[in-house]
Amino acid sequence: MVEPVFIGRLKQNFRANAMKNAKIAEKDFDEWAELAKRDPSSFEQMRLAAIDQFIENAPADSRERLRRLQWRIDQERRLAHTPLNACIRLSRMMWNNVLGKGGLRERFEELGDLLQGQPPAPSAPVDNREQSTARVLAFARAND
Repeated sequence: MVEPVFIGRLKQNFRANAMKNAKIAEKDFDEWAELAKRDPSSFEQMRLAAIDQFIENAPADSRERLRRLQWRIDQERRLAHTPLNACIRLSRMMWNNVLGKGGLRERFEELGDLLQGQPPAPSAPVDNREQSTARVLAFARAND
């Protein structure tokens, strides 16, 4: 039987080596899955390190957009009550960016028009929020 102290040192060395590894994100799926089962906290640290590494290696003009996108993904995951719900929320977010107003599909259609020599159709400003009106109610504070 392996001593617990040895296993603890092995885990510490694994974490340290994993963080130093410049190719964290290149681990294959089975390695990530095994780590998630065996040591969820190390998995989470490596997941965050891989995301940070990816963003830092992106072109400088894309980093802020990527950080904002990752923040939004993290918020969707936080609001989901189960992993399946998080998957559904993120899938919906992705499809909205592909098929929604100002999404990838519209951009491809514009590109197709340009390639056929047609001027691009004027597009409305992108605002994914639904316009509605509401009456704002003022409530007294409990301490007032």
